[in-house]
Amino acid sequence: MKVLVIGPGGREHAIVRSLLADPNVSEVHAAPGNAGISKLVPTHAIDANDPDAVAALATKLTVDLVVVGPEAPLASGVSDAVRAAGIPVFGPGKAAAQLEASKAFAKEVMAEAGVPTAMARVAGNAEEAADALDIFGAPYVVKDDGLAAGKGVVVTNNRDEALAHAQSCFDAGGTVVIEEFLDGPEVSVFVLCDGRNTVALSPAQDFKRIFDNDEGPNTGGMGAYTPLEWAPEGLVQEVLDRVAQPTVNQMAHRGTPFVGVLFVGLALTSRGTRVIEFNVRFGDPETQAVLARLKTPLGGLLMAAARGELDKVQPLRWSKESAVAVVVAAENYPGTPRTGDRIRGLKKVEKIEGVHVIHAGTRLDAEGKVVSAGGRVLAVVALGTDLVEARERAYDGVELVQLEGSQFRTDIGGKAARGEIKVATPGAPAATKAKA
Repeated sequence: MKVLVIGPGGREHAIVRSLLADPNVSEVHAAPGNAGISKLVPTHAIDANDPDAVAALATKLTVDLVVVGPEAPLASGVSDAVRAAGIPVFGPGKAAAQLEASKAFAKEVMAEAGVPTAMARVAGNAEEAADALDIFGAPYVVKDDGLAAGKGVVVTNNRDEALAHAQSCFDAGGTVVIEEFLDGPEVSVFVLCDGRNTVALSPAQDFKRIFDNDEGPNTGGMGAYTPLEWAPEGLVQEVLDRVAQPTVNQMAHRGTPFVGVLFVGLALTSRGTRVIEFNVRFGDPETQAVLARLKTPLGGLLMAAARGELDKVQPLRWSKESAVAVVVAAENYPGTPRTGDRIRGLKKVEKIEGVHVIHAGTRLDAEGKVVSAGGRVLAVVALGTDLVEARERAYDGVELVQLEGSQFRTDIGGKAARGEIKVATPGAPAATKAKA
């Protein structure tokens, strides 16, 4: 099987790495890739958001499968163009990608499918936003209705700050979704979908805020770990039964079948499991941790989804180890990041047992050296016999990365490793609102 992976980031590097471990995958290409991906497979410098360019490259390379990584190419219709060229695609078409491209659309589908989620209102101006904020009260949750690379959400107790974020979205020509705040720890579950059937991967937890203890502004994600030993028994089946399958059924009913990953962001609240949001692709950096534990060959799974054959897939096999991914970000991220700096120490990191580096915002300079090229530069991913060992290995690796001005969180998976995460029984007082 020959596969083309579309995207430039850490998620795509992790996917490429897993595909290369699949004995049924004979060749992998990536477009546009990054410095880490280019050391593994041929890369192609195209605009990943251009449907015609991607379809033309896939046709030229005579690939058997195209895997679309990021949300922007999906929202622009890349999958539709590749399918029209007669090539199987893992990734939803433009219409189905609205589940991420529009928060309001996702809420509409969830309501139709009976999916448990936060109460919400759509606001198109300051007056509507103020009314919605007053209805739900603090903490205030304001989401940009469109794509925002994971950074379009503000959660604050400051009403003026919430209104200011809403106004910035209005000024950009958009609308906002204002929701009730959901208490309890958050969980990410990736569900593979083939338009009819659903298969869930191992749950993970990510960390959106830039600083320790969930302080500072939201980012695209500063780290993740899996599995979640503290998660309630039966959580994955609940997600399939109450969230993923009803959503896939509803999308099929609408005539826009969903093929790809339905990324279900959950809050395990004192009132039960609630969906925070949907994304339509593998999450980053959760993918880096989740795929590090997956033993079932990835290429066959993605092809089964693309062909509508997930019902034929055997139960997934997983490593018994824990995985932790810690993101190293550039100076000034999530603002305008500093770029172009040399990254050193990567070979030393890879020498640590159970540790590997996933590139995200990197490129090769004129001398062939790895330099920073984005906000989230790389992730150090570690496997260990338990979460404590995996964290130790990951942070040992992070300490060896040399990048001027770089920053990282020191608490990825810390509370979970110390057994400090509690999930409230529905109807009981709320559990801790802090992330793991």
